[in-house]
Amino acid sequence: MDDEAVRAWREAEREPGAVLLDGFHPLKHALRFGGAVRVVLTADRAALLALAAELAPDVVAAVDATAVEVAEARLRALAPRLHPTGVIALAVRPSAAANRAVLAERPRRAPVVVLENPRNLGNVGAVIRLAAGFGATGVVTTGDLDPWHPAVLRGSAGLHFATAVERVGLPELPAGPLYVLDPEGVDIRDLPFPDDALLAFGTERHGVSAELKARADRLVAVPMQAGVSSFNLATSVAMGLFHWMSGRR
Repeated sequence: MDDEAVRAWREAEREPGAVLLDGFHPLKHALRFGGAVRVVLTADRAALLALAAELAPDVVAAVDATAVEVAEARLRALAPRLHPTGVIALAVRPSAAANRAVLAERPRRAPVVVLENPRNLGNVGAVIRLAAGFGATGVVTTGDLDPWHPAVLRGSAGLHFATAVERVGLPELPAGPLYVLDPEGVDIRDLPFPDDALLAFGTERHGVSAELKARADRLVAVPMQAGVSSFNLATSVAMGLFHWMSGRR
């Protein structure tokens, strides 16, 4: 049984768009939000089903139908940094065309978060988790970082499947008014964000590029105490999305 399960895993790994779900929570969210889960392996099937029953009863049937128990040593050979929940899975990410269609759909009822050239995988995962929680239309990144990297998926707890996540170039940004977070902008408290806004954030060290600022419809600043150089990226995104949501009451 172990050999057969590992063969199925290796075959699924070769499928275009295959992504690793490391731990129960990414698996839970992939199943809950319609992700194409191909293989689920666990060191303790009974414990996994009990955890699902406790934390996510809505996915118990799907976990029961897909989870295969293998020896922990075989599991660690496939995923050396095995999550404490003792489960790994492979799923197929939505196609770039499907994500771009979601991002391009108008009228848009929630903003798109734009991360310009992000560098920290964990921060990007945290932003995706926030975007899913606030009901944002999606998260787009520019630059070299892959927003579907396993570490980003770990940071988002698999909530990539609850929103549209894609990497684009600046010329390919979705349509909509572009609100760029920058210290030189208008105080965020004086400027509501429309539902179809693009909310753009730069890196903590360098901020946004001159090119992105030149494209902005509005520059927006979050007040900070003197001497404080920046907020964490995910914190800034949380403030921006909360500001948008507060204006919809």
